[in-house]
Amino acid sequence: MSKGYKEYLNRNKRYNILIVSIQILIIISFLFLWEYGARKELIDSFITSSPTEIIETIINLIKSNNLFNHIIITIIETVISFVLGTLIGITIASILWYYKTLAKVVDPFLTLINSLPKIALGPIIIIWAGAGIKSIIIMALLISTIVTIINIYQGFIDTDELKIKLMKTFKASKIQIYTNLVLPNSFTNIISTLKINISMSLIGIIMGEFLVSKQGIGYLIMYGSQIFNLDLVMTGILILSILSLIMYYLILYLEKIIIKKSNK
Repeated sequence: MSKGYKEYLNRNKRYNILIVSIQILIIISFLFLWEYGARKELIDSFITSSPTEIIETIINLIKSNNLFNHIIITIIETVISFVLGTLIGITIASILWYYKTLAKVVDPFLTLINSLPKIALGPIIIIWAGAGIKSIIIMALLISTIVTIINIYQGFIDTDELKIKLMKTFKASKIQIYTNLVLPNSFTNIISTLKINISMSLIGIIMGEFLVSKQGIGYLIMYGSQIFNLDLVMTGILILSILSLIMYYLILYLEKIIIKKSNK
């Protein structure tokens, strides 16, 4: 490894540390101002809660053995919907790329479904699937799968046409073009879609829990709003933010592993 490259890596490392430090400083400053405003009654703590009240709520939930149960339920539902949504999305996007006529036929319907407010379909989903985990998963799939199909299909059709024509001159079949060119070429787009999909899945699960669940973080938030316990609501929102961040970085970690293996 050359000296110049080592210096570049060190500069990049210092820059990343600086960015993380600034982010941490912003979070600490926000929490301090939030707590200060609540204590000095500059803001209404009944509506906004405060960091110390949220911590107390978390401690009480842990003592009552409820917190981890709600978190685990939400995580399991999110993972199921994420995996299903990703597999279904990639499969349908692949079929649409393979059959261009079919893609033109279903394109307006995908746009229509994507533009629909999914929460409005909640009562219909409950009637069809019942008030349980099945309805929650379907709600999440409605939100995440369409986005996955549209984004990944767009990545497929953005593949360089010259490269496709070159493979066709060598008598490559459509399957060979897909597996050897289109799919590998769309790797970056697929990873970006996964980052979106994990967030969409979590949003869908929370919306489903709002409607039918008696467990999960979404249920905690809805229950807190019904009894005007804003500490519980803000606690649920904080836990959701942390879960979303963890899941996002897990996808980033997966991306790094795949890139390392592909470079070997």
